[in-house]
Amino acid sequence: MTKREQKLSNGAAAVVTGAGSGIGRSFAYEIARRGGAVLCVDLREERAEETAKALRELGAHAVAYTCDVGNAAQMAQLAETSESLLGRPVTLVVNNAGVGLGGQIGDVTLEEWHWCMNVNLWGVVHGCHFFAPRLKALGYGGIINVASAAGFAAAPEMSTYNVTKAGVMSLSETLSSELTGTGVKVTVLCPTVVPTNIVNDGKLPSYRAEFAKSAMTKFALTNSDEVARKTLDALDKGQLYMLPQIDGRIAWMFKRIAPRMYARSLGEAYRLVAP
Repeated sequence: MTKREQKLSNGAAAVVTGAGSGIGRSFAYEIARRGGAVLCVDLREERAEETAKALRELGAHAVAYTCDVGNAAQMAQLAETSESLLGRPVTLVVNNAGVGLGGQIGDVTLEEWHWCMNVNLWGVVHGCHFFAPRLKALGYGGIINVASAAGFAAAPEMSTYNVTKAGVMSLSETLSSELTGTGVKVTVLCPTVVPTNIVNDGKLPSYRAEFAKSAMTKFALTNSDEVARKTLDALDKGQLYMLPQIDGRIAWMFKRIAPRMYARSLGEAYRLVAP
């Protein structure tokens, strides 16, 4: 079986950012389960090592790597050293690292805007910038960019987060077009509510943070392991978009079929709960 005939997710040499917890950790586990080697990248060294150690105990080749995805120099170094750390060329990149930020426009500080965009958007830009040319030269591979349903749902009081995730979606769409015919596939993941550490690690107003934590318990229609599995399957099939939950798919269709009604309905619903 040639490389172009086999599934990209099987036996991959993968770089996963934000691998220390949540969806990133689930991607690392699922890639290892499919026979892959994983470079577990995280800003927090202890989290990266925790994931890598667990994978090694399962018999996988896994290496912890500490990196700030928003730092271009650090991401360039990651790309330069990844092959030697994994023992072979990288064939899969999962740009997953992200943070949460909420608040009304005007209340969120510009410093907070820069902090969120540096991780959520520039982190993905860096991952694509430094790895896409290598995969293209290899003529084989995949890139998974983790966006969110927030990228199209445009919920109030989440402007910064929404903007970063919309940017990730647009970047993924553009990259997919540019890489057509090169043997490199792109999938953008757009989940709704998934139980992760994003609320604890992010910056949300206290009244919204408590609601978000409750929603992750009460309204989550799936878990991070299932999301990772479905997304890797989608990459294997060459699917650009992965919306793993029914609520996200409904919002996606509603906004495209009736955009004005969608925006009006969202605004009216917000008026009922706005502080």
